[in-house]
Amino acid sequence: MKRHVMIFAAAIFLLLSGTASAHFGMVIPSDSMVMHGDGKNILVTISFSHPMEMMGMDMVKPKSFGVMTGGKKQDLIPDLRETKVMGHKAWELAYGIKRPGLYIFCMEPEPYWEQAEDCFIIHYTKTIVTAYGNDEGWDQEAGLKTEIVPLARPFGLYAGNVFQGIVKVDGKPVPYAEVEIEYYNEDRRSAAPTEYMVTQVTKADSNGVFTYAAPRSGWWGFAALSTADFKLEHNGQGKDVEIGAVLWVKFHDWNQK
Repeated sequence: MKRHVMIFAAAIFLLLSGTASAHFGMVIPSDSMVMHGDGKNILVTISFSHPMEMMGMDMVKPKSFGVMTGGKKQDLIPDLRETKVMGHKAWELAYGIKRPGLYIFCMEPEPYWEQAEDCFIIHYTKTIVTAYGNDEGWDQEAGLKTEIVPLARPFGLYAGNVFQGIVKVDGKPVPYAEVEIEYYNEDRRSAAPTEYMVTQVTKADSNGVFTYAAPRSGWWGFAALSTADFKLEHNGQGKDVEIGAVLWVKFHDWNQK
């Protein structure tokens, strides 16, 4: 009897842990809007973490990382250097913004094996930086396996603004896709009242469109989750792969200067 109680308690613990914690690929630039007179370099940091709870995980060097601007893609893997985020292995680079335009930074990590979920996780992660007054093409696709294409401009947003995006896999909308949302609690000043409020959850509509209003300023991550049409091997067995389309968007206070 005691053994059954212990097993039940362990199951409840794992269930509650899953409720409280969500993995997020993170691509966070030091500035999302580079203006005239600002420095020409931004620092872009890449990690795999629980952003609201500020719990880091070691991240191996990404499979791919680059920037798309002016319709051209540039491989930035050779420029990455190792760093620490939340006390764990992460990556960063200094990138020079040379001309007006949009800069879409995209990362594909190596598959991460999640024992608790008995599957692999791949988060195709991106963020969009605008520079020197040029904001054309903010809704263009980056050509990732799965991605969130913004339907609201993904920069110059105030806290409380409604943000919309369309979830796509292989370039096609995903009806009723589940979207997890977390705040990057980098100053560690925010606390969720309950475990259910660490990760916000919504679903896209029949056209793959989701809607969310960020309640406070800062970086917010949107992760649209799907199951891949392929499996990866673990200990000789084919395992499912959770693919996440992750987009990071920054919201600002109304009176911010």
